[in-house]
Amino acid sequence: MKNYDVIFIGSGHSCWHGALLLKTLGKSVALIERDLVGGTCTNYGCDAKILLDSPFELKEALDRYQGIGVTGDSKLDWTALMQYKKQYIGSMPEALEGLFAQFGFDLIRGSAEFVDKNTVKVGDEQYMAKYFVIGTGQTYIPLDIPGKEYFHDSREFLDLDTIPEHVTFVGAGIISMEFASLCLALGKKVDIVTLTNATLEQYPQEYANRIVEKMKSQGANFVFGAHVSAIEKNGDSYILKTEEGLAIETDYILVAVGRRANVDGMGLDKLGIEYSRRGIVVDNHLRTSVKNIYASGDVIDKRIPKLTPTAEFESNYIALDILNPLGGKIEYPAVPNLVFTLPRIAQSGVSVSDAEAHPELYRVEKAPIGQTMSWLNKNQPDEHITFIFDKKNHLVGAAAFSDQAGEYIDLLTIIINQKLGAGDLSKMIFSFPTQTYGLVSTLIPLMLKK
Repeated sequence: MKNYDVIFIGSGHSCWHGALLLKTLGKSVALIERDLVGGTCTNYGCDAKILLDSPFELKEALDRYQGIGVTGDSKLDWTALMQYKKQYIGSMPEALEGLFAQFGFDLIRGSAEFVDKNTVKVGDEQYMAKYFVIGTGQTYIPLDIPGKEYFHDSREFLDLDTIPEHVTFVGAGIISMEFASLCLALGKKVDIVTLTNATLEQYPQEYANRIVEKMKSQGANFVFGAHVSAIEKNGDSYILKTEEGLAIETDYILVAVGRRANVDGMGLDKLGIEYSRRGIVVDNHLRTSVKNIYASGDVIDKRIPKLTPTAEFESNYIALDILNPLGGKIEYPAVPNLVFTLPRIAQSGVSVSDAEAHPELYRVEKAPIGQTMSWLNKNQPDEHITFIFDKKNHLVGAAAFSDQAGEYIDLLTIIINQKLGAGDLSKMIFSFPTQTYGLVSTLIPLMLKK
């Protein structure tokens, strides 16, 4: 039976970054993986999404200049783009496997099940370790209704060679809104059917509503407060039915109503490790109730945004905690997060809804920079930033609606985390003319506002 210092269950960002740190510092490390090496983000999540999305972003920018310097239509070719995606993203598991071999990781193929707190079995083999890190992420939640076999998930959508003419999304969260944006840009018919009364509920509703209105102008049909009850096959199409009596005939149905912790079959119950569909319960060192077993990434039950950079942050923290068990508890900085709709929505730190609910603690300032800086912001008249200040005029939160929302929120997150004030920013020189220059020029006067 092979024995290691640390075994990571999973091979995505929640695992391999910490594994590399431990291996570099002389520990014996193994990764157990039952699916594609590199995990969800690398193979059928973030990386695939941004590769496919980027031409749509560029076309969106060109379309804003039609008649003022740009003529003609830049057409999007999804089939060619998908071929490129499959070639590039498809090579990643093999490339990562080779990289892991260079690092000196042992890669064990199969599903892990705990025998006891120091032993797992994979197939017929058993492996021991002083520490384990569970980084198995989340999995898709299907609707348990008649016709559920006709549903598709995000992984399948991101592998489509052609986009069907009529796509119906169940759910109005990040996945549905991002993928619907792509379908609409391709001229497809889109329905978004959701049990809720809003979209992107964890983001500023002012910005989410702007996206809804834009999608409606592109032909999207939103159905709020609907309980999907059944799917029926109808020749080459499908009929989605709701309890309210609605019937939608469509070519493709993607369900994105949430995800649950990917822990089935791991034997956590026999060890007394507490978990739910939200994830594994951990302490402030990311340890489960069995203290030599950690959890990392999206599999954790947490309020912190479940994102790739967060998973990497946790993976590195766990490695350092294993090396120094008497070290400090994990402390998360402000975490920027981004929705890849067209335009983007981003936020970081204190949310707009929390700030508006507590005016005694926060000051909210809204900046319609699309109107004041149209010459600088790539002709985005709807571009908008919301700044949130505490009573000491420190920036503690921000949200952005813009094609550049990601770049904006990264800079604003640095300002939040470093507690930079107007005086600090005034001592810096930014390149000009750029959107970030305009952002800082807008922010400084608001920091000085009484």
